[in-house]
Amino acid sequence: MREVLPALLQWWRDGETVGMGTVVATFRSAPRPPGASMLVGPDGTAVGSVSGGCVEGAVYELAQEVGESGTPSLQRYGVSDDDAFAVGLTCGGILDVYVEKVNRETFPELGEVADDLEQGRPVAIATVVDHPDREWIGRRMIVRPGGSDSEAEAVVTGAIGSPRADDAVRDDALGLLASGRSETLGYGPDGERRGEGMRVFVWAFAPKPRMLVFGAIDFAAAVARVGSFLGYHVTVCDARPVFATNTRFPEADEVVVDWPHRYLAAEQEAGRLDSRTVLCVLTHDPKFDVPLLEVALRLEDVAYVGAMGSRRTHDDRLDRLREAGLSEGELARLSSPIGLDLGARTPEETAVSVAAEIIARRWGGSGEPLAATAGRIHGS
Repeated sequence: MREVLPALLQWWRDGETVGMGTVVATFRSAPRPPGASMLVGPDGTAVGSVSGGCVEGAVYELAQEVGESGTPSLQRYGVSDDDAFAVGLTCGGILDVYVEKVNRETFPELGEVADDLEQGRPVAIATVVDHPDREWIGRRMIVRPGGSDSEAEAVVTGAIGSPRADDAVRDDALGLLASGRSETLGYGPDGERRGEGMRVFVWAFAPKPRMLVFGAIDFAAAVARVGSFLGYHVTVCDARPVFATNTRFPEADEVVVDWPHRYLAAEQEAGRLDSRTVLCVLTHDPKFDVPLLEVALRLEDVAYVGAMGSRRTHDDRLDRLREAGLSEGELARLSSPIGLDLGARTPEETAVSVAAEIIARRWGGSGEPLAATAGRIHGS
């Protein structure tokens, strides 16, 4: 939804009706992830994509029909010898696409959800996309984590259909928000954990994951640009104010002047790091990176810690860290020298290599050329 939200919100505010198709589940080599959306506006304008072009035509027609009838529809698009070119999904994947009518009446909470996204507040939208009783389909619940000054674990707007279902979906939506993942969940018709029949798609909009880049050098500027492009909230930190400036790092969301190890420890203490956070240590200077890595490698819940430097720098760094008391298990968390072997030379090429390693680590990729591998292209 995030990528089509400006157009959707404009039509919604104008009192118009929009047909919206959303990928709610994928199998095999599906081209777009759950949450990818396509709109068909009141004037027939198409915005967004559910498949990178593969089944847009079929979803476009269905969205027009649903926009007029108001009856939501869950459709599966896949590949067989008979229908591969009929629907255009020739990549080998399977998509479940939920198509619904969106306007002020069907989605009155959209304005508030848009405000949450604009302000970076976590919010989840849970929608019933399949149920034996069609009266349940389209029911929606908005879930927000309770604030620090609230005794409630969650603030909920709307309902799924029964206390049991509401409780189950609320708890699972909070879990998906914590991990920053959107997913279709299965339940029994009344929200039973071990049953089947009801499917609920949870759009989990968590704040952007963080990328902390340490060392205000030209490589850091390139890494910050790539990190921003990948959707990270990028912070550049360096103890030297003459180098750590907003002018030198226009792509960073924030530039911090502080000793790297002190800043990282403070961020951890404040609870601003999580399992999606990536750390790129580009200082390759022992007086900065050794104290920093002493802190970083003891953080068990961050996604990635990479450090720049030559093979000799890496070996010297490991010796210093061992002397500082780090265990072999803690040292094993370090990706150094940073990045995948792409033969990179320039800062920009190096940034691509760093990004490639982060992506591979996140999704379990091998880093091998796809031409040299077998099986599905996209991970689960």
